Amino acid sequence: MIKPIVAAFLILLAAPAFPAGEAVLGGVALAQPPIAAPVGPGAESQSLAAPAGAASSTGAVGDAAGGFNIVSIFLRADIVVQSVMVLLLLASLWSWTIIFNKLLALSGLKRKAKKFEKLFWSGQSLDELYQQFAARNDHPLAAMFIAGLREWRRGFESDGGLRESMIPGVKDRIEKAMSVTILRETDGIEKQLGILATIGSVSPLLGLLGTTVGIINAFTGIATKGSGNLAAVAPGVAEALVATFAGLAAAIPAVIAYNLYVNRVRLFAGELEGFANELIGTMAREGLV
Repeated sequence: MIKPIVAAFLILLAAPAFPAGEAVLGGVALAQPPIAAPVGPGAESQSLAAPAGAASSTGAVGDAAGGFNIVSIFLRADIVVQSVMVLLLLASLWSWTIIFNKLLALSGLKRKAKKFEKLFWSGQSLDELYQQFAARNDHPLAAMFIAGLREWRRGFESDGGLRESMIPGVKDRIEKAMSVTILRETDGIEKQLGILATIGSVSPLLGLLGTTVGIINAFTGIATKGSGNLAAVAPGVAEALVATFAGLAAAIPAVIAYNLYVNRVRLFAGELEGFANELIGTMAREGLV
């Protein structure tokens, strides 16, 4: 009889220790059963609101996601990632400037080459063409033609004029003069193409550096906040992805343009060599060499 009374007394003493709204069964706290949903006319007009904790969590994630754009990511980024982005932006602008300049230059060279070849095969004599282009050899074909004719004219400056025994030497000097002119002109056309190659090879590495720093910042955010939710990881991951995108955006056009322009310069050098052979043949037919 005494034991049941003592057990009931202990249960009464322990009851205030449990939160309100919980029941005790056999010394274990039981959560209060869910309250039934309201019924009646008032329940139909009542708004369906999410629990307080869920609302605050969703709002935080929404604020974090809504504030993510290129500018905000750049402003929130680490100083190393910001430096990488600025360097990649400058490299991209530099490469596009070179791309457009080379496009205009190669288009102008092609147009002038067609115009010069049309005049060369129009039936005018080599002396007339020399007088016409001597003062404005602003094209590789014209420069090579002037170099060859100038070397041929120098053969007459020696005492006794150009003799038959001197013709092989003069022909060799003409070919060398035109070969040097071809090398000089192609080097001028290829100028700044090495910059495109450098940008195309270095930009992905700079982007990878920014990616690495962004991933490190993401893990740092997890360690700082003690949670791996979106609010902790998103800033660092966004930095990493933007840095990767910037590196690829700077590298891909530079690599494509470099390969395209190097191929066009190689074809143009072949055209110069072909014209040099045609010029030597023309001079031979006219009895000049």
